[in-house]
Amino acid sequence: VNALTGAAGRPLLRSARGCTRHFRSSVAPAAAGLSLYTHPICVAHTAGGGHPESPERLSSLIRLAKDVWAPAFGDSLRILEPEVDATDEQLLRVHTEHHVKMLKAAFAAAQERQAILSLDSDTRVCPETGAACFRASGLAIAAVDEVFSSDSSATRAFVMARPPGHHAEPEQAMGFCFFNHIMVAAAHAQEVHGKQRVAVLDFDVHHGNGDQAMCSPDATRFYGSSHQYPCYPGTGRNPGPTGVANQVVNAPLKPGAGSAEFRAAWSDVILPALSEFAPDAVFISAGFDAHTDDPLASLYLNDDDYEWVTAQIVEAARGVPIVSYLEGGYNIEALGRCVHAHVKALIEA
Repeated sequence: VNALTGAAGRPLLRSARGCTRHFRSSVAPAAAGLSLYTHPICVAHTAGGGHPESPERLSSLIRLAKDVWAPAFGDSLRILEPEVDATDEQLLRVHTEHHVKMLKAAFAAAQERQAILSLDSDTRVCPETGAACFRASGLAIAAVDEVFSSDSSATRAFVMARPPGHHAEPEQAMGFCFFNHIMVAAAHAQEVHGKQRVAVLDFDVHHGNGDQAMCSPDATRFYGSSHQYPCYPGTGRNPGPTGVANQVVNAPLKPGAGSAEFRAAWSDVILPALSEFAPDAVFISAGFDAHTDDPLASLYLNDDDYEWVTAQIVEAARGVPIVSYLEGGYNIEALGRCVHAHVKALIEA
């Protein structure tokens, strides 16, 4: 781990488990609709000035959720900020012990030196990164527990946190990602809630190599992805089914592709395979960097494409619980509009 800067930071604080702050859009709690999980501790992680995975990505979304979306959606949207962190046991369902120990050491080093440290050219830790990572996975687990609780009427949840996670492999942090939050959530649904077949769907512009690595050898885990190829991280090149049971379906899109190609990939390739798999739960790696205004790739989606694909996923899920986690999206204004479209479809579809 090499120091990049001498950026100052606060000591990493782990909050008491079980304390939850609620932000409701009205006095009465939502009877159903969507539960949106977030927490300001996930804003504090920074990779340094100029890095695209910036704190503003989440801070701007939290402001929109509380000031605009909650009043507009009323009782259909409930915003939750639970102070709950993932445990080692929960992380070790998808990551190796070496990986968790290595990241803990990196988090501790950043705290001790009060500096931003580099794991690779674009994946960096600051004194607050550890708290953000454990909280982000904890939020994803809390979302799973809610949608499968017999005491809850909510069957859909969106985890609006950071850092992202779909590039994190069992033993490798990369691509801005440390722990694979959506896969931690999917494994929790299987281990704790007895869900035998889970599906992970990914419409980030970058292929979710970590998601695929955790699904490919396990016949009980479906993975479907549309993404730009060639593009980082260089995986997901071959279309069609792979995996131990042909349950991994990639739909690579060429640079310059737009709405028509994207919608065809989902309508003709991914969603029919999802229906055939017949999952007990659906998880979404929800990245919004395939948008035409995003600076990191060369696909040309618009705001409506994200509402459309979300609604299509909801329909294909056939009533099983859905948990979505925020992945990429690096134009702040476009990100706000696209996340709103995603949330709208999760509520209304």
